[in-house]
Amino acid sequence: MPKKARPAGDGQERGPVPCKQVRVEAAGMPSSLNFDSPSSLFESFISPIKTETFFTEFWERKPLLIQRDDPALATYYRSLFRLTDLKSLCSRGLYYGRDINVCRCVSGKKKVLNKDGKAYFLQLRKDLDQKRATIQFHQPQRFKDELWKIQEKLECYFGSLVGSNVYITPAGSQGLPPHYDDVEVFILQLEGEKHWRLYRPTVPLARGYSVEAEDRIGKPTHEFTLKPGDLLYFPRGTIHQAETPPGLAHSTHVTISTFQNSCWGDCLLDTIPGLVFDIAKEDVALRAGLPRQLLLQVESTAIRRRLSGFLRMLADRLESTQELLPSDMKKDFVMNRLPPYHVGDGTELSTPGGTWPQLGSRVSLRFKEHIVLTVGPDLERSDETPEKMVYVYHSLRNRRETHMMGNEETESHGLRFPLSHLRALKQMWSHAALPVQDLELPTNEEKESLVLSLWTECLIQVV
Repeated sequence: MPKKARPAGDGQERGPVPCKQVRVEAAGMPSSLNFDSPSSLFESFISPIKTETFFTEFWERKPLLIQRDDPALATYYRSLFRLTDLKSLCSRGLYYGRDINVCRCVSGKKKVLNKDGKAYFLQLRKDLDQKRATIQFHQPQRFKDELWKIQEKLECYFGSLVGSNVYITPAGSQGLPPHYDDVEVFILQLEGEKHWRLYRPTVPLARGYSVEAEDRIGKPTHEFTLKPGDLLYFPRGTIHQAETPPGLAHSTHVTISTFQNSCWGDCLLDTIPGLVFDIAKEDVALRAGLPRQLLLQVESTAIRRRLSGFLRMLADRLESTQELLPSDMKKDFVMNRLPPYHVGDGTELSTPGGTWPQLGSRVSLRFKEHIVLTVGPDLERSDETPEKMVYVYHSLRNRRETHMMGNEETESHGLRFPLSHLRALKQMWSHAALPVQDLELPTNEEKESLVLSLWTECLIQVV
């Protein structure tokens, strides 16, 4: 959720400074994105900036503005979402709050103008024209195929959920007050123009801090206007606001965001509890009782020293473990991400194709970027210390319609295998193609059973 802005760190106001800008002439730009692979998609997404340059100089560091004077690319951007798309989408059943917000920035505060229930295009157009309100459309990739195609590839590239929101703002108006978000943000200008102001990040790589409305933010550090075909990136924690200049047509832009809850702290929170639980089953020192009246003591030097020792022991154990970490973050990602983009009825995602695998076959993974391996307790056993199993989760049958809609029910899809199958599964991930008979399992029956299970789930193919 957006957070209101804090003042500049030293309390001093600063004038705007130039943002890093790249202007590209039409002759040198492609007319569309390259969907051959996740890496080629991202490379074309930020073209002409090189991927290495982007992650070295800008990612999590500073804003980047790419201005593209390419009519063909501007036309492609406009096709991603337009005001006219709302009319047809409203006929499919859109609701205030869930799908659409109507809001306006009034005296530095956000004023929500939502009605109850179903949203109708005539009312939305009236709010846009007469109330000068911004229409925020949630997760348009649920309806627009090209955004699904882009975001699915970006989720493969980042290994993190990628959401989006469309903002349609009339001339001379602003939808949201200055705020910051806890996601990495890419802005694609689709229609009209939008004037942006960025401020000094008060919470670098933001982590959900609340900010009082009356706090001052000083002068912007970057200020510029986006036109169709332009792209703007800024790191999470960057305070920002945007308005449509007066005297122009309405403005439409889409924010594509990623890396929410994807920091090292999240990884530690996922990894350490399970590691402590496992080691405590084997190490009696972790099961020894706390000293009497420990929780009543004020001085905690001895406690810190003892806990530090346990943490060093955990670190040594973590370096030597062969298991797959972190498990819960992997499962959450694959359960909630977009399914692979497909044209038609998607039968290739639900029906095994080609020859079924046998001992003499060579097999390779399908949809590798949509599959994760994890290790966890046997979820089908209720005893106190269940055995560990290997889980193969995938997103082939995820529902595009519920993507990034946090209150929607999601379910996991995949398979479970004994922990003894972990080495064989790792083999398949590390080879482009592998003979079934080379799998590191003790019997031919186990080898055939493993590949047949994966084939039935549409996760491998015979090559």
